[in-house]
Amino acid sequence: MSTIRLGDIAPDFTAPTTEGDINFHEWLGDSWGILFSHPADYTPVCTTELGTVAQYTDEFNKRNVKVAALSVDGVASHHGWIKDINETQNTTVNFPIIGDEDKKVANLYGMIHPNADNTLTVRSVFLIGPDKKVKLTLTYPAATGRNFDELLRVVDSLQLTAYYKVATPANWKQGDDCVIVPSVTNEQIPELFPKGHTEVKPYLRLTPQPNIE
Repeated sequence: MSTIRLGDIAPDFTAPTTEGDINFHEWLGDSWGILFSHPADYTPVCTTELGTVAQYTDEFNKRNVKVAALSVDGVASHHGWIKDINETQNTTVNFPIIGDEDKKVANLYGMIHPNADNTLTVRSVFLIGPDKKVKLTLTYPAATGRNFDELLRVVDSLQLTAYYKVATPANWKQGDDCVIVPSVTNEQIPELFPKGHTEVKPYLRLTPQPNIE
């Protein structure tokens, strides 16, 4: 069973999906990616999750994020489930759902946790950067629906901190102040952060979010 850690290259695979066969790395291209698994088709919490992801299409597109779901059922079953999702969630599923009946992808990504369930995938999330490296992993229990606003928030933080010498504090969201990373000296701040900064402590320096007007 694989253990995927932050910074690992996301395992590549070829698999059938509801939108045809995909090679995962090729499909991602230079986009960010979210791969998230479901215990099985026709499960109630996951029905709401897939509907929510479809409703968030514009938000994912804005951030250059591609989304793919997975369950250990087959593509034919997925197509039937999609009809239910579209009907009950008032949306149109417009991203691939991977068929993984042989559990090849589930095992590659360590999505089966025997102490939770021997056969079904747990509800994992992998956020993958354009460099194909894993940037975030989350595993939710079966009874708790995933928070896709939080995933968008993490994407915003990762895309900001990849290009600016900042980190994002607790509960940060778009437009909030950011933390200047410790490697930046006080002498460098005026050039790097012309909007100014506030020194709370020598190690805790805040600056307005640098990538917005």
